[in-house]
Parts: sequence; structure tokens; C-alpha cells
Amino acid sequence: MRVPLPALLCCSAASLLLLLRWRRRRGLWRKVKEARQRQERSLVQMEMAVRRFREQLPSVNMISILSLPLPELSKKLRDGSLPPEHVFYAYVGKALQIATETNCITEYLQESETQLQKAKMTGKLGLLYGVPVSIKDSIDCQGHDSTLGFIKNLNKPAAEDSVVVQVLRRQGAIPFVKTNVPQSLISYDCKNLIFGQTFNPLLYTRSPGGSSGGEGALVGGGGSILGFGTDVGGSLRFPAAFCGICALKPTGNRLSKKGIISGVLGQKAVVAAVGPMAKDVESLALGMRALLCEDMFNLDSTVPPLPFNEEVYSSTQPLRIGYYETDFFTMPSPAMRRAVRETKQLLEDAGHTLVPFELTNVDYVVFNFCVRGMFADGATSFLKMFKGELEKSSMGLFFWLAKSPNWLKSVLSWIAKPFVPRFSDITRSIRANTVDEVWSLHHEIEEFCHQFIAQWKKLNLDVMLCPMLGPALGIGYPGKLSVAVSYTMLYNALDFPAGVVPVTMVTDKDEEELKGYQGYFRDWWDRTLAKAFRGSVGLPVAVQCVALPWQEELCLRFMKEVETLILKKNRLV
Repeated sequence: MRVPLPALLCCSAASLLLLLRWRRRRGLWRKVKEARQRQERSLVQMEMAVRRFREQLPSVNMISILSLPLPELSKKLRDGSLPPEHVFYAYVGKALQIATETNCITEYLQESETQLQKAKMTGKLGLLYGVPVSIKDSIDCQGHDSTLGFIKNLNKPAAEDSVVVQVLRRQGAIPFVKTNVPQSLISYDCKNLIFGQTFNPLLYTRSPGGSSGGEGALVGGGGSILGFGTDVGGSLRFPAAFCGICALKPTGNRLSKKGIISGVLGQKAVVAAVGPMAKDVESLALGMRALLCEDMFNLDSTVPPLPFNEEVYSSTQPLRIGYYETDFFTMPSPAMRRAVRETKQLLEDAGHTLVPFELTNVDYVVFNFCVRGMFADGATSFLKMFKGELEKSSMGLFFWLAKSPNWLKSVLSWIAKPFVPRFSDITRSIRANTVDEVWSLHHEIEEFCHQFIAQWKKLNLDVMLCPMLGPALGIGYPGKLSVAVSYTMLYNALDFPAGVVPVTMVTDKDEEELKGYQGYFRDWWDRTLAKAFRGSVGLPVAVQCVALPWQEELCLRFMKEVETLILKKNRLV
């Protein structure tokens, strides 16, 4: 039987396409394998470096070095009472241990050993002289990839350091590792196909948060004394809260973002920021103090030349503090609500004035400002990043919705509205907008910001005490619960500085009360969040501390006050 020529050509073409696809996928998997091998080699290099140092100086007490808080460590490094190589190899050793346990490090910056020797010879003592610092994957370091978890970004080393890294080096800091992120950064978990899942150092079955999850795990585990990440919806604050450490998301342009890769390039509705992560607030303040210098203002003239305001940070004047226990969108866990109440009481007992603040229309902010703002082009730019990648299954429904025409999104939104209102809102929010609609949206966000500030000033507030999502969710849950970013993303839309301070731990009573958790919408997301919170006794819970734009020092001062009162309370218990 003769096969017709058209059929034969079709079969041949199909076979050729399948072969080409197979070859391309095999090439991508080869790149992934090579990247994983480089990651493994990095850990081996760290191990060898630490072993050499220990053989040469076996008497160095690494544990005592690791126990020093950053301000004290920095002082000892600068006055010469502690050699920088002792500190460096103590942290390389500890970072190696935490990386082995949590998979938080993607690359060891081996040139850090050379920088260490050069720093000793120059004798120039910056504010962070000899301090090893860790850097999030998406922050450019010369000669190293900034992958964002995408295979297409492998083997494309940065031509130069980001401005933040340049300033850190000039201040004597030694960037020594890059840390893991979720693919695309638009997630508060920490997993990608190249480097895999990062685990929470406090409990390996929990997420470390994201997108600065590698930083959260490394700093939380004690493998880095000061880390730097980015935040476009809570990406500094989630890892800090989940891993029991502190973080500061500054006003978007307080620190330079030059040389830092964004999850959605070009969008302006939800403002991204770069900021520090550390075990305590004083360390965050030192990190900000070091960065807010002439070097930064000269290297990036778009950053306002505002040096760190010591007077505001060190003030002891009583504060007038707004507070709320819920945003009426994401129902707080019992531990979250208790964290705010107990912190409020401590602040009042210390002489501060606490004023209730009423939040309204957070659902509109989440869907119309944040989701619609980030994906105003119908998520075309976001989808483009995934083109040619190996795996998209975890975001399958979102991709399908994003690729659907506007008329279908409108129909689906209308059908779902009575049954699943939040799904309806998401579907409507990711339609493609006209330029006129985007401009109108930006104007609306500006008006909302002015109204929020007017309400703040009417109450004569200095700062705000807010809930922070917690405790840490189980691995895999953040990807299912993108709607739970309401507490953090609000302050990216407003572009207010916001910090996180751990204040308590989940108790048996919190766990018992969680059995009655239903959420405000009583939908699939609320039921899933209740499951994600369960089994968390002993895990940390944080609060958010917020100030008005450009008032990072006041935000840090408030965070320091909260931290001091919590420590004092814990000593008395």
C-alpha cells in the first residue's frame, strides 16, 4: 500500500519537530546539570577553604565569632582586635553547614578570598570592613549569573557589580555567596528547576519564604550576619517573618536598584525595593548607614542624596502609633492577631500612644492596584520570561488565564463572581489594558496614596503597627496562596518603608483556636490557608512596622523599640 505524499510529508515534518524539541530540551537539561555541578563545586570550594584555614589556625574559636552581633563584630574588626580572615572563614564554615541543610546557596564567590587579602593590605576601614555579606541571586555580582531561576539566564555573567554591591565593597564588606530564589521572583516560596527547593532552617518541612528565601534561610540559620534582598510584594518580609529574623523594605528609591533584575520589568504600579536582612534591628541600621553614603549617591544620581539620619534613629521621644489587627481580606491566624495585641500592650506600657487605624477596600487594592498593576499588559511580559523554559506546571492555570483573550477573561469573571468572587477578581485583573487605562490606574494609585497619608496625618501618627503573615507555611503552600500577600503588598503599592520584627511564637492555645479559622471569604483559598497554618507550635510570628515614605530611620527606630520591649519581656518570663 502506497502512503500518499502529503501524509508522508506531514509525518516527516512532525517527526522532525519532535526531534528538534527533544534536542532543545536535552540541551536545556544539560545546562541545568552543569549549573547544579557548579553549585556542588562551590560547596566543595567552601569546604576546602575552611579546612585549609582550620589546619593553619586550629585554635581560632569559630563559635565565639559567630555569637557576636554585627555592631560588636564590626567594631572588633575595625579596631584590629579580631582579624578579618577569622571572621570570614567562620562564616564560610557556618554558611556551608546551613547550605547543606537548607539548599540556600547557589554560588560561592571565590574572589571574596582575594578581596579579603586586598582589604587587609589597603588598610581602608569602611563601616563594614571585613564583614562577610550574602547577596540574593537577582542582585548583579560581576562575573556571576543572576538567573531568577530561569535556564535562559545561565552562563550570562554580569558585566559589573550592581551599585549596592559596589558600595558594600567600598565600605569594606565582603560579598561571599549568592542565594536561591523562586523562578521569576513573583512568589513567596523559594524553588526553581535549576537549584531546587530551599528549606526553612527552623523546620525543614516549612518554606523559608520568598522571593529572598535563600537569604532568609542563610541569615536565619546563622550562616550570614548581613544579607541583601529585594521586595516587590513582601519578598524581604516573608523570609524574615518565616525564618525568625528582621528585614527592612525601604521606600523604593532610597537605595539604588541599578544592576538589580526585576521580576516584571518596567511595571511601576507595585514598587520594588532593595533592603537588608539580619538577626537584629541594629544590624539593619548599620547596613543602611553604610549604604546611604556619597558613593551610592555618585554611582546612581537617581537616588536622593539623603544620608542616614542618626538623630531620628536614636530619638527616645514617645511615639504615636496607629495599629490594626486585620485587613479584612486575609483573616489573621490566632498567633498573628495575638502578636499585634501583645506588642500594642507592651508599647502602651512603655509610654507610647496607640491609635486604632481603619483599613478599607484592601480587596480593591490587591486586585485592582497590585494584580492589575503588575500584569497590566495581560501578563504578556511575565509570560515571555517563561518562553523556552522546561517547566511551568505549577503556574498552569495562571498561564492559561493570562493567554486567554480579554473577552474570555470577562466572561469567566462574570460567571465566577457569585460563586468564587476572588477568582473572578483575579481573572478580571489580568486582562490587557490600553495605555489610557494604565495611566488612569497609576493616577488612581497616586490618589489612594494621598488619601492614606491624609488619614494617617489626621490621626497625627508617627508610625504604624501591622500584622505580618505567619507562621511559616508548609512547602508548596505559598504557590497556592498568592492571595495571602495582602498585608505586605499594600506597602509596595503605597511605597512606604516597612520592616519586620519577630515578637512571639505559636502556642498550643493558638493551635487550638486555629480549629475555628474560616477566613473572610470561606473559599478554597481560606480553607487552604487554614491547613497551611496548622502544626506550627514553636515557630516565630512577626509584626510589621511601617513609616511614611523616606522615613526609614523612623521605621528602624520603631522596630528597635519593639525589639527591645520583646527582649525585655522575654528576660522577665
